Amino acid sequence: MRLRLIIAALFLIVPLLEIFIIIQVGRVIGPWWTVGLLIVESLIGAWLIKREGQRAWRALRDSIGTGRLPGRELADAALVLVGGTLLLTPGFVTDIVGFFLVLPPTRPIARRMLSWFINRRAVAVTRRYGYDPAQATSTRRVVPGQIIDE
Repeated sequence: MRLRLIIAALFLIVPLLEIFIIIQVGRVIGPWWTVGLLIVESLIGAWLIKREGQRAWRALRDSIGTGRLPGRELADAALVLVGGTLLLTPGFVTDIVGFFLVLPPTRPIARRMLSWFINRRAVAVTRRYGYDPAQATSTRRVVPGQIIDE
């Protein structure tokens, strides 16, 4: 419930923040330079998305081809996808977050944050439905049975 509320608030706050920052930047450097800067950021973002997306896809294919579990590669592909979407959205705040998710030096940090968030959500969901990993060994019961092969 809290996650839904946070997401709803972000859908309201982020566009207002973007408009405010675009207006402030426009006041400082001028409206045409601001529009030009937004276009240049989008072009750089599109080029970066293409390059990093191809790398992520190649790493995912190689991982699957060698028989390894592609956890890191899937996370990278998801981060590039979300970061690319943010880079193509006009605005300075979304571009900063998008570059953070797409650039190779910062992506491992984003990957750790994503892993922490997913683990936290998984524990919360399993506890909500009655499974507590801390008590799993103490509450387990063995039921005797017999397998009958027909």
